[in-house]
Amino acid sequence: MLAPTVSDTRTEVDFVTHLKQTVTLAPQDSWMFVVDQLNTHKSESLVRWVAEACGITEELGVKGRRGILKSMETRTAFLSDPTHRIRFVYTPKHSSWLNQIERWFSILVRRLLRRGNFRSTQHLKERILGFIQYFNVTLAKPFRWSYKGKTRTES
Repeated sequence: MLAPTVSDTRTEVDFVTHLKQTVTLAPQDSWMFVVDQLNTHKSESLVRWVAEACGITEELGVKGRRGILKSMETRTAFLSDPTHRIRFVYTPKHSSWLNQIERWFSILVRRLLRRGNFRSTQHLKERILGFIQYFNVTLAKPFRWSYKGKTRTES
C-alpha cells in the first residue's frame, strides 16, 4: 500500500484526493489505476483533475450535455485513454476478483476486521493504518495470478 487513505466517506472528492496523494509520490511518472465500475471512478471531478495533471487543455464540455464530460461513457473513454500519463483500467462489472486490491481487502478483513473490537471510528482508522504499516514491512509481496478460468462443457 503506497499511499493509504482511510476516510469516513467514499465520495468522488475523497477518491480524487486519494489519487492526488498517491500521484505526489512520483508526480512526473505515468500511472495506471485498476478500478471497478463505481461511479466515483468516472466522475466529472476526476476527469478535470486528470486533464489538469496531464496538461490537457482541450475543452472538456459540460456534464450531461456535451463533450468529454457529457456521460459516464465519454468520461470513461477519456480516463481510459492510453496516451494519458494518468489513466484508468476498468474491470468488467461483477468481476471484482480481477482487481488485485480486492485480494488485499480480503486479507485486511481476515487478519484485522473480522474479529476486531474497536472503541471508535478513530480507533478503527488507527488500527487499519497500523495494519497497513505492518503488512508492508512483514507480509507484502506480489500477488501471483493463478486463476485459469472455469472450463465449459457442452451438453
